[in-house]
Amino acid sequence: MDTAVRSWLLAELGTATDLVDLEARYTRLGSARAVALEILRERLAALRAQPSTVNVSGVVAVGFAENIKAYERQIAALENGEPPAPDDPTDGSTGSGLGMLRLVERPRR
Repeated sequence: MDTAVRSWLLAELGTATDLVDLEARYTRLGSARAVALEILRERLAALRAQPSTVNVSGVVAVGFAENIKAYERQIAALENGEPPAPDDPTDGSTGSGLGMLRLVERPRR
């Protein structure tokens, strides 16, 4: 893993991310995007395993629903190729050569 890939991963995952873990995952998975997706999916799964809101009447109320939505949005963006990773293929393909386009009907006015 070079410094550009490491910097991109830290920008996507936060500076508190363990660099040794990133290196091991990058060696195993082979791409920065795959590493970022794996870590974000683990973080999302951990949030989903906990209660999404905690209320102590009159004292405190904590909700994680927006955090869950933020992780889902970040994962979707990475799956769609945004932002581009330093080690992404330069021809714009994701490696499979197969894409999907979803057509959604617009609501009538």
